[in-house]
Parts: sequence; structure tokens; C-alpha cells
Amino acid sequence: MAKAIHSMIRVLDEARSVAFYREAFGLTVADRLDFPDFTLVYLSNGESTFELELTINKGRTDPYDLGDGYGHLAVSVADAAAEHARFDAAGLAPRKLVDFAPAGEVIARFFFVADPDGYQIEVLQRGGRFQ
Repeated sequence: MAKAIHSMIRVLDEARSVAFYREAFGLTVADRLDFPDFTLVYLSNGESTFELELTINKGRTDPYDLGDGYGHLAVSVADAAAEHARFDAAGLAPRKLVDFAPAGEVIARFFFVADPDGYQIEVLQRGGRFQ
């Protein structure tokens, strides 16, 4: 059986991205591999073994075109409202907190935030299928 271990995104500024993911999600550098043309930075925390891999292509100055195929990365938290308030106070510009209830019953509570490169991240309150 396969096990998901990481997801990779390309970022322009290593320090800016590492700071964002530390502030927003408590992710810290688990490993950093430096090569002549690029650097790989693996971020993680004690909540999961899954890692976020940041790829920094050296010499790149133009923002990446995220296109129309990328959707979002999702993380779960104990209290979405508390995290939303924390993100707001930290200046991370979270979007509106949403109670998703298509049939009248709330099945998800979440908000979205964009990282410094424009990648969208969904922050879901733990519950039901969102553990």
C-alpha cells in the first residue's frame, strides 16, 4: 500500500516561505538539500509525518504561473475560528471563515489563506472525515 510522504511546491524566496509556514502552521525545516541549480527544503511538524517540500530554483526572479490546474493544500486544526483569529492577528490575511452546510447540517468549517507565492491552503476544523 502506498503512503503519502510529501507534496512539492516551487517558491521564489526561501526565507519568506519558511517564515510563512512556520507562523501559519508551525512547520519547521526538517531537512535542507542544496544543489548548484536549486534547493529543496522539507517542512514538517509533530502532527504528521507528511512533509511540504519547497523547491527554490536559483536565479529565478519571475513569480511562478500557478495556472488553472492547482487547487489547494489542506490542513486540519482543532478550532478553525481560533486559528482564523490567530492568522488575522498575525497579518496572514485569511479569507472568510465558512460553515459549509449544503443540506442544512454543517459538514465542514474552514477558511482559506494564500502563501507568499499565491498557493491556496484550506484550513479545516477537525471533525468527520477531516481529521
